[in-house]
Amino acid sequence: MKLEYAALSVAALIAYHQFSGNWWLFALLILAPDLSMLGYLAGPRVGAWCYNIAHTWLTALAVLLTGWLGDSDSTIAVALILVAHICIDRAMGYGLKHESGFKDTHLGRIGRDS
Repeated sequence: MKLEYAALSVAALIAYHQFSGNWWLFALLILAPDLSMLGYLAGPRVGAWCYNIAHTWLTALAVLLTGWLGDSDSTIAVALILVAHICIDRAMGYGLKHESGFKDTHLGRIGRDS
């Protein structure tokens, strides 16, 4: 599965390039979804919810549709950056979080003690 997500990561980067996305914007925003981890300051339940909202395909699709329907190239670019981020995360084994803790994901446990 990791190889599939790595391939999708490359596809997302190619799509961003074909879309003529601004690479400075890409560099600025590629890690922005990880700011959702700040939700863990309020506990594992809120943290998992915040993280998962920022890392789910539904959010990426909603941003993409908003950009497409609103004829907003910048919003479409942000959606493609989010898609790339999600794919890279999944390729590295980082999945959606369970409320039991940050290391518990839908792809299995992550970290040294996994």
